[in-house]
Amino acid sequence: MKNKIGILFESDYYENEIFYYLFRFREAGYEVHLLSRLWGCDSITFTGHEFKAPMSCNESFESLTDSQLDEYAAIIIPAGMVSDRLRYTEDVNALPPACEFIKRVWDRKDIVKGVICHGLWLLAPVNELVKGRRMTVHNNLLGDARCYGVEYVDSDLVVDGDLVSARTGGDCFRLAGKIIELIG
Repeated sequence: MKNKIGILFESDYYENEIFYYLFRFREAGYEVHLLSRLWGCDSITFTGHEFKAPMSCNESFESLTDSQLDEYAAIIIPAGMVSDRLRYTEDVNALPPACEFIKRVWDRKDIVKGVICHGLWLLAPVNELVKGRRMTVHNNLLGDARCYGVEYVDSDLVVDGDLVSARTGGDCFRLAGKIIELIG
């Protein structure tokens, strides 16, 4: 059984969403792994968006091998400003490392992908991954979704095969519940 769920992580995360995932997925018997770009550090403490709550991350998506990725049942691109921060790349002619990771995840049909709220931003440099896919997005991102070729569905939660999307961070319970259902 794949027993890990990865959540991409950075500063300006939406605390209520991340806290919910930490408890809900563990309650369902899954290990939760916060994954970020660690910039050569062993650990980085990020702060939340609403309450500035500090939370440390010590796992890098950049160092995950394919065999380690085999252990993941789902990867979530969360709400908040996480995606915008993870889109950074030193070389403007290269994809951001987080987008390279997402491409690897998208190639794996055995991993459920969760995208919620402003998580769609991370897909801007690799929008071919969602072109033609049914998704919901935050109302502020409707124009982005259309530019990416997403088939927008006006709903709080949408499932398109191995892709689960939810409209806002407040819909995290819907996203988590559907992911648990799909991987269970």
